[in-house]
Amino acid sequence: MRTESSLSPMLLFAAACVAAAVLGMHLHLERFITPEKGLGYLLGIVGGSAMLALLVYPARKRLAWLAPIGSVAAWFRIHMVLGIVGPMLVLFHSNFSTGATNSNVALVCMLVVAGSGLVGRYFYSRVHTSLYGGQNTLDELRGQVARMQLVNAGLAFVPDFPQQLAATEARMNAVLARCPAPCRPLLAAAAAWQARRHMARHLRASALLHAARRGLSFGALQRELAMANQLARRHIDLVRRVAELGLYERLFALWHLLHLPLFFMLLVAGIVHVVAVHLY
Repeated sequence: MRTESSLSPMLLFAAACVAAAVLGMHLHLERFITPEKGLGYLLGIVGGSAMLALLVYPARKRLAWLAPIGSVAAWFRIHMVLGIVGPMLVLFHSNFSTGATNSNVALVCMLVVAGSGLVGRYFYSRVHTSLYGGQNTLDELRGQVARMQLVNAGLAFVPDFPQQLAATEARMNAVLARCPAPCRPLLAAAAAWQARRHMARHLRASALLHAARRGLSFGALQRELAMANQLARRHIDLVRRVAELGLYERLFALWHLLHLPLFFMLLVAGIVHVVAVHLY
């Protein structure tokens, strides 16, 4: 199962944007940037164009004749980057402050759409195997669990490892089955944390007994224990994802229905703002 690095380029990019936003809010940008002319005006044009370019990704997904401009996966990456860079440039364009009514409406719409995009990114990650991969199905996730059970059976120093995992999975599912769907992610996180602690204690006790019998060194014991804990954590995470999948699929579908109207609301507000600025 593919996992994203804790220092992935997207995470570093997001951290850089947060740092830039914090600096922008605390620096006196009005001494260097004005929205009406020069660099400030250019930032508004580029930021607005970046947000308008967000429409390319849904168009690329639905229109096969746009294939020459790049893959859907590539445009998804571009879509996410533009969804952060565009609003960031507009915030610098506005000096992180409010102005006339039309600009305030456009600014609020932009922040709502940007926030909606972050929520959608989270839902997307919960129903896909990876950020740019194919969508998971319940059967695929359960198949991963079954394959992991076969691998886990090869851990000789924990003879009851598959049985312990099966018991842990049964306990998690029993708890989650009684939970209303909206509360399931929170309860699943708590159940997974408890299951990881239980398995870690059991694995350590079994590993210590095994090491004493075989005369293993401390280093060898740590390596075997680390491998067992990693497999247990992956198994528990898959069980959690199976339990959450149905809810996140529904939330992602509902988010799709809401996000597009919000984006068109932003387009209208942006057009009104640009027209008002140039007419008055």
